[in-house]
Amino acid sequence: MNRRKLALGGVAAIAAAAGVAVSWQKFQPHELTAAEKARAKPASEGEGAFWNLSFDTPDGQSLAISSFKGKPLLLNFWATWCPPCVEELPMLDNFYKTSQAANWQVLGLAVDQPSSVRKWLQAKPLAFPVAMAGLNGTELSKTLGNLSGSLPFTVVFSKSGEILVRRIGKVSPEDLVAWAKLV
Repeated sequence: MNRRKLALGGVAAIAAAAGVAVSWQKFQPHELTAAEKARAKPASEGEGAFWNLSFDTPDGQSLAISSFKGKPLLLNFWATWCPPCVEELPMLDNFYKTSQAANWQVLGLAVDQPSSVRKWLQAKPLAFPVAMAGLNGTELSKTLGNLSGSLPFTVVFSKSGEILVRRIGKVSPEDLVAWAKLV
């Protein structure tokens, strides 16, 4: 009886470890695979409609996404309650400041409450524009290829508005160097 319990416990532990490994592989931050990109909504449903949107800035001004067309754009979905999001914002801000001469633009779309974003930006101002995607921002990010709705989520657009890169998870300095060479 004791051996049987031990054997069942061992089988259960192996099954649990396998489940954790599969979940980790599926949900950890990663670049989208070719299969994930193929399952994403086509440009006519997501990417194309994106350029027609407008958002309010944290101070209540309207910001048209179409104003970003014509130059490369790094679009970052973030939230004040997301630790990897707020960790990468200073790096994205530095990228914005150092890449403006190469016509790069950066836009942060906050998937958050306006009051939280205003408070956060007062403590840690950013040079690049920030707009409020609100709690529906997750759905918008899904139309751009973020199938899991994870944050942070970054999309790099060419100057013609074509998506070049989709990145789920925290951006690295190496990502920014590689992306700057794409355009």
